[in-house]
Amino acid sequence: MAELRSFIFLDQLQPQTMCYLGTWIRGRLPRLNVAAQVIEIAPGLDIEPLTDVALKEADVQAGILVVERQFGYLLLHGGTAAVQAASSAVLAALGVDATSATAPQVLASRIITSVDAQHAFLVNRNKLGSMVLPGESLFVLELQPASYAILATNEAEKAAQIKLVDYRMIGATGRVYLSGREDDVRQASEVVTALLGEPA
Repeated sequence: MAELRSFIFLDQLQPQTMCYLGTWIRGRLPRLNVAAQVIEIAPGLDIEPLTDVALKEADVQAGILVVERQFGYLLLHGGTAAVQAASSAVLAALGVDATSATAPQVLASRIITSVDAQHAFLVNRNKLGSMVLPGESLFVLELQPASYAILATNEAEKAAQIKLVDYRMIGATGRVYLSGREDDVRQASEVVTALLGEPA
């Protein structure tokens, strides 16, 4: 029996969250403000028949289809009604409801103020998004299941004037790096904490 690890509805993909996806996904590129659904499942191969169900149910685009060692990932995007119809079909195929998904667990959450120039350089070597600059503040987050990283990023971007440095939503754990002025970074951190909880 497949385990529903995450079932995340994003009402509107925010600009940086959307553009970051475009740097690495191999499926259809999303557009600004479209709705999206992220589904993470175990075992990973079970994402294939669920993708078939979703794409045959409604006029949605598949942005991500990844089968990893343990987990499978699907990101659908499009109009709100179509995304919700495809998502409902996936739940019906699994015989569960959205509340069956694993709750997010925050493993680490920190704000680093006035980032040193050497630290900024090291962070920027591994990023796919914007650059953290010396003197800015940096919010870092690690959580599981990994796919909740996109939810944290998207909601933080709605709430504060932050720069998206990086987020990783596939693997054993997810990670988020956001930078900007200290007040904005703290506001983003508070939104993410209210959404996902404190570190375990």
